[in-house]
Amino acid sequence: MSKQQMIDKIQERNRSASNEFLLKFDEEALQTYLCRLTTVQGNRGRTSVWVRRGDSPASITRISA
Repeated sequence: MSKQQMIDKIQERNRSASNEFLLKFDEEALQTYLCRLTTVQGNRGRTSVWVRRGDSPASITRISA
């Protein structure tokens, strides 16, 4: 799927995401987000599973400068 096709599919699910914003991300990040959106909008409950990829932290913090 091309980058624009992923952006189109994301915008079908998240109408507040603008083209300008989504174009800033690479194809891998868009694919991850599209997968997450698809999972979240699917079935809910105990059978609904989304596995966080190992290359992203579960939580992050920021210390002000």
